[in-house]
Amino acid sequence: MLCRGGSAPPCSPDNPLPPHPMTDTTPPASGRTSRLTGYLLALAAGATWGTTGPLSTGLYGLMPATSIGFWRVLLGTVCLALWGLAFRRELFRVDRAGWLLVGLGGGCLVALFEVAYQYAIAGAGVAGAAAMLYTAPVIVAVLARLVLKEALTPVRLALALLVMAGVALTVTGGSNSGAEAAQLGIGAGIAGGLFSAVSYALTTLMARFAVPRYGAVRVLFLEAVGGVVILGIVLTLAGRVPTPPPSLAAWRGLAALTAGSVLAANLFFFAAVKRIEAAPAAVAATIEPVVGTALALLLFHQQLSLLGWLGLTMVVAGVAAGYLQEAKPTQP
Repeated sequence: MLCRGGSAPPCSPDNPLPPHPMTDTTPPASGRTSRLTGYLLALAAGATWGTTGPLSTGLYGLMPATSIGFWRVLLGTVCLALWGLAFRRELFRVDRAGWLLVGLGGGCLVALFEVAYQYAIAGAGVAGAAAMLYTAPVIVAVLARLVLKEALTPVRLALALLVMAGVALTVTGGSNSGAEAAQLGIGAGIAGGLFSAVSYALTTLMARFAVPRYGAVRVLFLEAVGGVVILGIVLTLAGRVPTPPPSLAAWRGLAALTAGSVLAANLFFFAAVKRIEAAPAAVAATIEPVVGTALALLLFHQQLSLLGWLGLTMVVAGVAAGYLQEAKPTQP
């Protein structure tokens, strides 16, 4: 893995970071192409994340949801470590700041998301949990302005609100809305949903800051290592020690989840935030529930109400408008 793109000097123990990492901007002639590429990568990340629900459906009857989250992150970590040992030993050369920010901080966000989202589902159902999770684009747009000093334009805020409303209509307009029993109560569901949205938003901001410095693969590896360690400790202390996959079918399902939602989707997303700001990346990734809904319609013969179709149209319109916004020529 390279620190910054193909033209950057390789990392070394004496020079772990390239000079002036945040000045690594695309030349003006190719700026528009780079931004479009970034938006399409965020779109690919969201589409890949959209396969998580259908792939997880068969696993819920085989092992606990918290164990699924732990094992898919662990398998992803092992895959990245083996790849680093075989091809890129510099994957493991990270300064102390990288371990603290990405390994510890990013790992805490991974663990928080995995636990909080399960509470959101148990308390508010799948539809309610997804609706709360995708308040994240609005959170990202506001925090990106406060933390990273990125522009908060009226168009960006409007697109974030549009896709958030569209997601809410899409996930609550399906035939399975309200069918999930609220086992923990609506209070736990709301708390879990909001915590998962915040962890998603903070992960986006962390990636926007860290990927230009360490590279997408290294950031994913550090985040996964920290997430596995923290998840293992938290689940053990909570009396929910992760159970190993009980069958070959469970291993196959976990392998598919690892390849898609852990490795491919995150690499797509981290490559996106290296090219575009956090707010448009978060808007593009909201294609996830649209893909998940489409797969549910095709594979599980679920139905979508008129409001559900309206919400799906709003998300697609918001994502398409974001693409057109990024396609505009940039001013010098």
